[in-house]
Amino acid sequence: MSSLQSRILVAAVGIPALLYVVLAAPSTVMGLALVILASTGGVELQQCVSGKGKQELVAMSGICAGLTVTWSYGMPDILEGFFLLELLVFFGHAIQKGGEVKFNQIMAGLFGSIAIGWSFSAFLRLEASGLHRAYLLLPFILSFACDTFAFFAGLTLGKHKLAPKVSPKKTIEGSVGGLLGNAACGLLFVWVMDRFFGGSAIGYGPMALLALLCGVVAQIGDLSFSLIKREFGIKDYGHLFLAHGGVLDRFDSVLFVAPVIEIIFSLLP
Repeated sequence: MSSLQSRILVAAVGIPALLYVVLAAPSTVMGLALVILASTGGVELQQCVSGKGKQELVAMSGICAGLTVTWSYGMPDILEGFFLLELLVFFGHAIQKGGEVKFNQIMAGLFGSIAIGWSFSAFLRLEASGLHRAYLLLPFILSFACDTFAFFAGLTLGKHKLAPKVSPKKTIEGSVGGLLGNAACGLLFVWVMDRFFGGSAIGYGPMALLALLCGVVAQIGDLSFSLIKREFGIKDYGHLFLAHGGVLDRFDSVLFVAPVIEIIFSLLP
């Protein structure tokens, strides 16, 4: 199967699945999907840092990332206690192994379990806030739109490198194009909510600002996970999405954008 064919296949299957899970599936189904994504992301990050030889550490990273999703949604009042427990688990494992587990591997486990799990759980908290479930699409829209518009703007107009030592193909022109495309898609989202769903929870002006902010955050997320890949010399985190790579290749920006949207909407009157 060619790269183009695999991308078409992933889009044909993935987009309807995403729309169903976000818009129509029971909360338990969405929660399960988020647990699977978080667990896979935790595994991918630990395999990136440690390779596939540290099976115990890889398994711990995946399990803890999945548990973070359920814990941060079901028992948020004692989330700090769970994070402390994960800290003890990873350092306890490293101590038991007597120096075989390195500090960067411990940090990969903690970041993968705490940050990735907490970011994915933002979708459950957004749903619990009472917003229309269409707003759960915003982290995807304001991540994927930025990436798509940045790609085409960079392809046609790109001349000045944005971060050549991290991602040599990204350009300043592409970055600006991504921000403008994000703003346009955000405004279109507000229009659709006003026109077909009885009104939007956010106006056009605030949405334009939110879309620009999320565009910046999305690009930082993309470059952050690219930085990790470059440091450890891998092309993709995984192959769950075929030519699209793994969870961390496909949802790197979403992981940064989802908590931002959750926080902004929690501040709205």
